[in-house]
Amino acid sequence: MSVDDRPGLYVESTIIMTTVRVVAPFVLTFALFIMFHGADSPGGGFQGGVIAGSVVMMLAFAYGIESTRQWLDVRVVVALAAGGVLTFASIGLGTIVLGGQFLQYEEYEVLLSHASKYGIELVELGIGGIVASVAIGLFFLLAAGFGHVVDEEGEA
Repeated sequence: MSVDDRPGLYVESTIIMTTVRVVAPFVLTFALFIMFHGADSPGGGFQGGVIAGSVVMMLAFAYGIESTRQWLDVRVVVALAAGGVLTFASIGLGTIVLGGQFLQYEEYEVLLSHASKYGIELVELGIGGIVASVAIGLFFLLAAGFGHVVDEEGEA
């Protein structure tokens, strides 16, 4: 029995699809809450990013991995990661340009009041984007399996 002849693992369930449709916006909102409050309370970019990535995994389990992969283009995932890296790097290097050290948020106070708080929140949001995109990318890679690595005779 070849890989293509096996029955699919995805089974459409109205209950699961409806539950995910209702729960997903709340989980994504909670992820953003965790990201934005990382400077003042437990949480931060890593924890919020993992929760945001789990929203895509919930959608994949409810609606099928391939349909979710088609809906969420790989360019969006890469752009999320690149945007997170650019946000983190630009805020960190901006403080060096202003005469401070890397991520020394006080240097931004001359330009904007409460700049330390905004800088920390933007860095946490950038980290969250990086972590979410890595979690989503790893999920899609693992879900694809390793069948494409081995040819018909079992040789690599």
